Amino acid sequence: MKSDVLTDRPAPAGPPTPGRAGPTRSRASSRPARPGRRRRRWRRWVLVAVLLVLSLPFVFPTWWMATSSLKPMSEILRSVPTLWPQDPTFEAYGRVFSLQPFAEQYWNSLYIAALVTGGTMLVSAMAGYAFARIRFPGANALFLLVLVGLLVPSEVTIVPLFRLVNSAGLIDTHWPLIVIPVLGAPSVLATFIMRQFFLGLPHELEEAGRLDGLGRWGLFWRVAMPLSRSALAAVAIFTFLKSWNLYLEPIVYLSSKDHFTLPQALTQYVDAYGGPMWNVQLAATTLTVLPVLAVFLVAQKQFVQGLAHTGLKG
Repeated sequence: MKSDVLTDRPAPAGPPTPGRAGPTRSRASSRPARPGRRRRRWRRWVLVAVLLVLSLPFVFPTWWMATSSLKPMSEILRSVPTLWPQDPTFEAYGRVFSLQPFAEQYWNSLYIAALVTGGTMLVSAMAGYAFARIRFPGANALFLLVLVGLLVPSEVTIVPLFRLVNSAGLIDTHWPLIVIPVLGAPSVLATFIMRQFFLGLPHELEEAGRLDGLGRWGLFWRVAMPLSRSALAAVAIFTFLKSWNLYLEPIVYLSSKDHFTLPQALTQYVDAYGGPMWNVQLAATTLTVLPVLAVFLVAQKQFVQGLAHTGLKG
């Protein structure tokens, strides 16, 4: 009797034996996931295709500029345009340097943009840190007064600035193109970006620096500046593009071809009748775009991070 009772007891519940229930459950659970993965892949490919189509209006002008610089004038002026040159030639690139001192003008734009970028980064970082961390009477009112500089067009101030530069004897020099952007209204946007970034930094970092014996300048230079690389990268790209593409001020202040910058030099490639030499102008423009494209590709990650940090606190 005892043995019969023992044999009639149900088997205790336990984990499934390997090779039977376990694999069947895993297979059943993995089957519904496959359609979901396929849907995500299809959505991703559709999104990529849509983005490629939307990028065509932005990519096509650059493509047309680069390919047309390899075409002769007769092919550029055809009634039916060609997307690729039938007989590519680099003759236009040679004429870019033979018709005027393009290499010297290239260097002028490069070193002016570098000095303006470095000076604006330093001045805007110091001003932004002061507005964000130093409490003094009228700080908010003064900051609003600084922001008014964004509302003043450069065309409004160009005549008073010209008279000031002329009285200082700096006409046909590069000093107005360096000093005025660093200390004037173009640096207002950079100051705003740096202030917004410094407002988002934790105060505990500065308190730790004070415990180590750092003063105000030490906190700025050793604590705040190393942490603001993303914001500084955004300021650098904005400022470099602004200085590189500056057109009105070089026309007003410069008169010698040796002192021209690139935007001013691009307008000088004309024939004997005053008509534009399209292939030469497009070749010079292609060479002009290369540094800007390289700067953006190298610092695009910091550029996006800097823009994201500008709106953390008001």
